[in-house]
Amino acid sequence: MGFIGTVGLVLHPERTSAPTVETVVRWSRARGTKVLGLAAEVSRIGCEAIPVGAEEMTASADLLISLGGDGTMLRTMRLAAKGHAPVLGVNVGRLGFLAEVDIPELPAALDAIDAHRFTVEVRSGVHALFGSVEETALNDIVLLRSPGHRSAAVAVRVQGEPFVAYTADAIVTATPTGSTAYSFSAGGPIVSPNAEGLLITPVAPHATFNRSVFLSSGERLDLEVLPHSGDLAVEADGRLVGHVSPGDVVAVTMLPAAARVVRLGRTTFYQRAQRKLRLTGSAEPG
Repeated sequence: MGFIGTVGLVLHPERTSAPTVETVVRWSRARGTKVLGLAAEVSRIGCEAIPVGAEEMTASADLLISLGGDGTMLRTMRLAAKGHAPVLGVNVGRLGFLAEVDIPELPAALDAIDAHRFTVEVRSGVHALFGSVEETALNDIVLLRSPGHRSAAVAVRVQGEPFVAYTADAIVTATPTGSTAYSFSAGGPIVSPNAEGLLITPVAPHATFNRSVFLSSGERLDLEVLPHSGDLAVEADGRLVGHVSPGDVVAVTMLPAAARVVRLGRTTFYQRAQRKLRLTGSAEPG
C-alpha cells in the first residue's frame, strides 16, 4: 500500500506555482489520491486542489508539500507541528536551504515517498511565552530594538539563575535549524540539526560579552528585559508577534520533534549548508 493517500499543498504567497501544482494533481489523479490546498492560496491560482482550512489539511494529509523558498518551508513546518505529516520542500525560484528537491525532480520524489523509500529528519522548534502571547517558531525567536528606542538590554536566566546580560540591537534565540539564518548572519555558529538545544546570539552587541551561548534542550530559559532597555519587538520566524518593555520576561522552551522533514538521501545537511552559504573552497589549503 502506498504511503500517500492525501497530499496537502502550501504555496509561496507571490510566485506562480500553478504548473507545479498541476504536476502534483496529475500525479495524484493517476493514483487515486487526494490533493488539498489552503483555501485562500488555491483560489488565487485557480487549481484542482480541494480548498480546506489549515486544521483540516494538517489533520488529513499524509504528506505536506512546500512550494516556495525557505519562508514557505518554515510556514509549512509550523503547520506540520500541529499534525502528523512529514514535509517535502520543493524549491520554486531561488535556492532554498531547507528544501529537498527542485521542480523537475518532483514526480520521481513523489514516487519514492509513496513507495516508502525516504527517511525523515526531525526538526525541533522553539516556543515563546510573554504575557498572554504564545508563539512557535522553527528558526528563531528574536527580541529586536524598536526604531527610535534604546538598544535591547536583556538578561539571560538559565534554570531560574542569572547567567549573562546582553546589550545589542537584537537577541536571537535559534533552533539548530535556525542556526544558519539570522543567528549565522550575526556571527553565530553552524549547529547540526541533529543537535538538541537553543542557541542565543546577540546582534551587533555593545557590551563586553558578545559570544553565542548554546543551551541543552531540557534547560529552562528566561529572557528578562532590563530597566535600561528600550521597548522591543518580538519576532517569530521573521513575523512580528508582539512587543515587550522593561520588566517583561519572555519564557523560551525548546519543542523537540516539532516537525519532520522528508529526506531522499540526495544531499546531507553539510552539503546543503556548503551550497547555500557558499562555503566551497573554504577548507582548501593555501
